[in-house]
Amino acid sequence: MTESRVKCVIFDCEGTLVDSERLCCEALVQVFGELGVALSYQQVAEHFSGGKIADILHAACQLAKITADIDLLEQRYRSIVAATFRRKLSPMGGARALLNYLKRNQIEFCVASNAPREKIAMTLTLAGLEHYFEGRIFSAFDANSWKPEPDLIRYCAMNMGFTLDECIYVDDTPKGVEAGLNAEVLTFQLSPLNPQHRSHSQQVIVLSNLLQLAEYLSGSVMRQSA
Repeated sequence: MTESRVKCVIFDCEGTLVDSERLCCEALVQVFGELGVALSYQQVAEHFSGGKIADILHAACQLAKITADIDLLEQRYRSIVAATFRRKLSPMGGARALLNYLKRNQIEFCVASNAPREKIAMTLTLAGLEHYFEGRIFSAFDANSWKPEPDLIRYCAMNMGFTLDECIYVDDTPKGVEAGLNAEVLTFQLSPLNPQHRSHSQQVIVLSNLLQLAEYLSGSVMRQSA
């Protein structure tokens, strides 16, 4: 894809638009602490990033060598996350400035997340970003496919009315980046919480902050208006 054809930006939500990954790691530590399992924040950040929460909880149980009801764990995890988000959630640095830049330059955008639609909407609302994404929220539960599978990215592009060649995808997690590559869309990785999760693929453009994406796209805007 050439930069001059960028017409739509597909964003991951947590850890990309909203500064939530630390809070989610803290919630996992608390959930397992309530079971008497001492998972450290470092262990959680190292081993669990992105993906379907039921799969993450199952993997955490395996790491902790315990057997637990995943459905009940998920309910407790989501309860803790919701309470923590209400107290502490904020947008990622540069998120509002980037979204305003996209609006000014008539570049469409949407959000694609493995989370349920209700959680995505709540997360964006608590971070003060909900008004940017009315009618632009796409959940893996809608597509019935979760990252790193490519279907959600393709589903977003189709519903937004663009070809994959006209879209770019932004995520912070290894599984999200893999989803973008699997969908064969130009993929950007926002520097992840854990440096070990940084992509080394030459096909991935790594961003230290969201405003770098506006710098990248500025050349696209100039060429389109020329």
